[in-house]
Amino acid sequence: MRAAVLPALGEKLRLAEIPKPEPGPGEARVAVIACGFCHTDLHYLDHGVATAKAPPIVLGHEISGRVDALGPAAEGVAIGDRVLVPAVLPCGSCEYCRTGRENICPKMRMVGNHIDGGFAEFVVVPAKDLIRLPSEIDPVTGCVISDALTTPYHAVVNRAQVRAGERVVVVGCGGVGINAVQFARVAGAEVIAVDLNDRKLEVARTLGATETVNPTRVDDVGKAVRKLWVDGADATIEAVGSPTTIATAFSTLRRGGRLCLLGYSSAPAVLPAPRVMFLEYSVIGSLGCRPGDYPRVVELVRQGRVRLDPVVTGRVPLEEIESAAALLRKGEGFRTVVQP
Repeated sequence: MRAAVLPALGEKLRLAEIPKPEPGPGEARVAVIACGFCHTDLHYLDHGVATAKAPPIVLGHEISGRVDALGPAAEGVAIGDRVLVPAVLPCGSCEYCRTGRENICPKMRMVGNHIDGGFAEFVVVPAKDLIRLPSEIDPVTGCVISDALTTPYHAVVNRAQVRAGERVVVVGCGGVGINAVQFARVAGAEVIAVDLNDRKLEVARTLGATETVNPTRVDDVGKAVRKLWVDGADATIEAVGSPTTIATAFSTLRRGGRLCLLGYSSAPAVLPAPRVMFLEYSVIGSLGCRPGDYPRVVELVRQGRVRLDPVVTGRVPLEEIESAAALLRKGEGFRTVVQP
């Protein structure tokens, strides 16, 4: 089968013919329809982040497809079903999985990191983890549900616990942050979107942001937020992942506010401990999404309450996968999907 392979850490993806995988016991082989190109993929390509499985490896973890073959004792799906492949595959039996925190399972495997991913014609994963995709959802754009939607859903709903009537700031309106805007609005919150790119801020308004702030046009983002909301935000979602943007996000909070760290940063961030203590701030991490929440996100998309078309801003064939990486490096658009 054709695949875009990462031959070694720090190298470019290489189009190659590799063996078609066979499903083992309890596994399904999925014929890939589309796979989103995520900033996590750039971490492996550009930033020296090592994959759990040593290269050569096939990247890509936002996958939609059709079940092509089933291994022995595989249950829950049938050949021909349209499905999503969750980005993270939990073990299902540890303490964290048994208590509803599968997304931080210590034995979890990430597609395109621990095992070969979706920048290929086929991928093999446990059948039990697959999520059926309704006929109303285009499977090409729908592939991004696997991460770009479920990850911010978990951050907004489960971790930041955004409630109706609250005020929420989203710092960073890239492929994940733009959907944090959508889910905060669906939760009934007022939303201020913060980003350096005016075009992304325009889209954020169409997806529910009531106000926007471009840091290049104000002296202090925290003060700019307080001009719009006197006390500041009940909750702020940081979706970039840098010490600078984490400090910016912290500056927008009101007393008792909640800072949710959604963006990945390899560098430590410094927060003023006295303010955290005296003003009872909460600092919350958020990783991925629980398997039980995937059907809820799919249903929100099916109902049209969360939109995919503004989020998927490019489609490229597997042969042109480097153009998807180039767009992301430039910060252009939100998500480009790769079609084998």
